[in-house]
Parts: sequence; structure tokens; C-alpha cells
Amino acid sequence: MSHKESKNEFDVALINRRDFIKKTAVGAGVLAATMAMPGFMLSNADAAKLANLPMKYKDYNVVFVSFDALQAAHVGAQGYSTRNVTPTIDAMAKKGFNFVNNISVASWTVPASMTWFTGVYPSEHRLTNKFSVFNPPNNVLSNLKKLSPELVTLAEVLKENGYATGGFTGNAGVSGFFGYSQGFDEYFFEKGKFGSMGVSIPKGLEWLQKNKDKKFFMFLHGYDMHGQNVPDGGFDYRFVDKGYDKKFTGSAAEQEALREEGLEKGSVALREEDVKFWRAIYDEKIQRTDARFKKFLEEYEKMGLMDKTIFVLTSDHGTEFHEHKRFDHGFSLYDELIHVPLVIKLPKQKAGKVIKDQVSSIDVMPTILDLLDVKVSDNVKKQMRGTTLVTGLKGKSVAKDVFFETDYRQYTYKRGIQTKDGWKLIYTLEDKSRELYNLKNDPHETKNLVEREPRRAYELEQRVFAHFKSIGHDLNSKQWIPGLNPVYDSQAKGVQKK
Repeated sequence: MSHKESKNEFDVALINRRDFIKKTAVGAGVLAATMAMPGFMLSNADAAKLANLPMKYKDYNVVFVSFDALQAAHVGAQGYSTRNVTPTIDAMAKKGFNFVNNISVASWTVPASMTWFTGVYPSEHRLTNKFSVFNPPNNVLSNLKKLSPELVTLAEVLKENGYATGGFTGNAGVSGFFGYSQGFDEYFFEKGKFGSMGVSIPKGLEWLQKNKDKKFFMFLHGYDMHGQNVPDGGFDYRFVDKGYDKKFTGSAAEQEALREEGLEKGSVALREEDVKFWRAIYDEKIQRTDARFKKFLEEYEKMGLMDKTIFVLTSDHGTEFHEHKRFDHGFSLYDELIHVPLVIKLPKQKAGKVIKDQVSSIDVMPTILDLLDVKVSDNVKKQMRGTTLVTGLKGKSVAKDVFFETDYRQYTYKRGIQTKDGWKLIYTLEDKSRELYNLKNDPHETKNLVEREPRRAYELEQRVFAHFKSIGHDLNSKQWIPGLNPVYDSQAKGVQKK
């Protein structure tokens, strides 16, 4: 079967800012919406089911799914009500543990995803950009084994514990060349960039047929929602307003141009109807991807594996559609970029629960290892910075302050903290500027309170600097000078690239 045939088989604005916020129920509205979600107010019967659910699954399987660039605000299980675009994800969230306040450690794929597999912050695993050295013609591609040889990956731990390990991805930011293949028996990344689950799912199913009688760890990933991925055959514009004048078509080239304009000029000039258009085609992509995942689950169930498998569904980062006047992701650390879904569905789990505690993507690795009850070396235990969320599944609080960062393409260097009581500071190292937000009163980060709350801003700044110093990164030890570290072929024109 060809890649194209496989894809076909598995296919099935700002509005005005105030209106969008009202309609999509993001930020604080998500929490309000979750109060009414099935599974939040548990019946006595459902509470009993959860109380009796085991929390150790020795020799069970894990399917870990990354829906690349999925903004939490566009997921039904997170409160999105404008369109029904995630019915499959929502169904699993309804029967599983739905973490509605999960924050990623970074706002783009390369650094964010590697944290899942190492349990450390991007500054520690050091995959913060595509190149560890960009100095044409002497460029060096970032690679985990070369940058941080002491780190052990999630796949390596599970392989040591007798698991078959398979990864099936869309390449680009999770390419095996970066070291993502470390510990995997088989690691597939689609030729070209920003590949689809239309390819990675069939490849994954082929592998499962060969390994279904073993215990296995499977990583499944695709860029179907990414701005640089366009559906085979183009969009059908199912959600676009009929009267839209088609200034944009949704092409990868258009999305790229908007991204670069935002980076160069600090903002993108878009009409309200254009932002609404881009959100509409984003929802089309999400709905198509959700349908593909449904097909995967149907095939998976035919293999008789559902009751033997832990599912973990998440995203590496969100993406921005002009909420703060830019496009795409990576440059900033706003909610639309780092607030991502996280669903954990345990074997034979019939009752679900919404967990409002703020947690971090750095908690994924220790949680999986805890659930599987595998042997973990002391070095790996010391390596992991996150904490297991299993106590949260049992009903205890796992709320925590979270830290995040981005050195996106060396355009900027940002670090931040979001406290569990709703305060957020973003510190930009190259110009020492600060942004302080009260997320309870201003969930969309529109009012910078640095001048109004100087003491709080200072205290949070000190906490950010202390945190990074505690993991071996003194932010005061060097100058942070914007430079060039390209990801896309269109960048660095005229500069020889390796």
C-alpha cells in the first residue's frame, strides 16, 4: 500500500476577540465549563468504580499519542463548544482522567516533546533548537546523545524492562535524527516534513500486528493540525463562512508568511474575518485528525488490546491565531501556546473524572513509569524533574507551580512561571522585559500588571531565576543575544546551510 493510499484510507477571529472568548469558553471559562462536564460531578456508582480502579499495571501496554499543535481551547473535553471537532478524544476523556489544566514546558515541538521522553526541562536536555551550532558551513544538528549523553529516555527504560518499543511520527521536530529514536526498536518518521497520521497510523498498525502478543510501548504522532500540513486533496472548508472573500486559502505558504511577518514585525495585520477563517480551517484539521484516530482505535480494538492498554493523549504545544497579534507558535509563552490537553485512560476504566489541578508536561514520564510499575534505576529517578500524577488519579491534589521556556530559533529567549493560584510571569532575557498576569481575572493575558504589582513581579522573577539555577542554568551567567537558528528552508536566505 502506498503512502498516498494509506492516507486516503484513513481520512474520513479573532472573530472579534470578545466574541471569540465568549464563544469558545477558553481560559477561566474552561474551568467553568468543566463543572458541567459528565464525569466532574461523580455519581456514587462512578466514584466507587474509580475508588476500586487499580493504579499499578505491570506488563500492560502503553499507547502514547501526540496530536501536534493542538490548542486546549479547541478541544471539546476542555470546554470548546463552537464546533464538535474532537468527539473521539472527548469520548476517551469522558471515560478517563481529563487534566484540564496541563501546561507544556515549551511552546514548540523540538524542546517540548523531548521533555516527555527524558523527564527534564529543555535547558537540561538541550534540544532547544534545530541546530546545536549554526555557523555555516560548520552547522551541527541537535542530537540528544551528543548534547546530553547521560540522559536515559522513557523508551530506553521500558525496553530494559522487556517492552517492545515502536514510534510512528510525522518527522520534522520529532525526527529520529534529533535522538527521538533512542530506545525504540522501530522508529518511523515520514519522508519530508510535517507528515500526517494518515501515514503514521497505518505504519503503527502494521507494527502492532507483529507485536500484539508482546507487551509494548507505542508512540503515535502526526502534524495534521500543524499550519504546515494541508490535507490530501486540499480543504473542503466545511466550517468557513460562505461569504468569505477568499483572501486566504489556508496553504502552508500563506501560514508560513504570516508566521514570519509576526516574527519580523512583532505583529500580523489581519482582518477579523481572516482570523475567523484560519480558526475554521484549524477546526477542519482537528476534526479530520480526530476521525483518523477513531479509525485507529477501531482497528486497535479488533486486535483485542483495549483492556490491556493505558492510553495517554496529549499535545506538545498549542498554536496562536492572533490572540496576541502573532501566528503559529514557538516565539511566546502565552496560554494559547502552552495550555494543552492531557487525557489518561486506564484499562477497563468506565468512569471518568475531570482533574482541575495545574500540572506540567514534565510529569508524563514519571506517571507512565509509575502506572506500569517497572524497575527504574536510581539514576533515572534522580534524573526526572516531574512528579507522578497517579496520586491525582486517586483523588489527592497534584497541583503545582509550573515552569516553561523557549529559545525559539534564537529570535528570543523567554522563561516563565505559572503558579497554582493563578499568577503568571514571562521574563524575556534579551531585553529583561517582564509580563505579569492574573489568570483568574485575566485568563487571556491582556493586562500586564508589572507596574501595578511590582513586588509580586519581583518575587516571581526571583523564583524563575532560582528554578533555572537549581537545574544548573544560571540565567545571569551570559548575554542573551538574538541570533539565527533556522528551522524552515525559507529562512536564512543567502546563508549556506548544512
